[in-house]
Amino acid sequence: MNFQVDHDVLNDALQRCGASWTAAQAHGLFSSRLAVSGSNGHTQSLSQVLEGSDESDAFQKECEDMLAALWLATHSAFSERQSAFEPLLADDGDNAAIRTEAVAHWCEGYLHGLVSGDHEAALRERLAAEPLADIIKDILQITRAAVDENDDDESNEESYVEIIEYLRVAAQLVYEELAEYRPRPPQ
Repeated sequence: MNFQVDHDVLNDALQRCGASWTAAQAHGLFSSRLAVSGSNGHTQSLSQVLEGSDESDAFQKECEDMLAALWLATHSAFSERQSAFEPLLADDGDNAAIRTEAVAHWCEGYLHGLVSGDHEAALRERLAAEPLADIIKDILQITRAAVDENDDDESNEESYVEIIEYLRVAAQLVYEELAEYRPRPPQ
């Protein structure tokens, strides 16, 4: 996915405007909210990420603009169904601990978006059924991810790549599996 928003730039902007969310958490939230609520989830998601920030802060508009671009890019990646979706995470040049922490944050945001909000009984049942229940359990485990100091860099990198690929495919699968539960956008 060709994001118009860089992880580190958004992370810095969120800190400047006083948000408690990281860029990875925000993208995880957006990814799952799109699966559950479709484009209707934008306003609530944006409010959650910016909750507690100062609306009069000059950096608030900068955050809103970046988050809007991230929302649109994520929505586009899912709706085009061309496997273009990728989690917004720390750069590959960052050390393994920073990248692993970003993955854990992305998963936290993703799970938050799936389970928070008012869900109809049918959607709750679908989330509790296979394969979604297993995906949710797996993502919950990934929130506890840490770099194994006993493994060499190559082994840690291979594990990291496998986790990212799993999250990429899992998020696409969840989006597809919940298609019939999402509200349809007005025509």
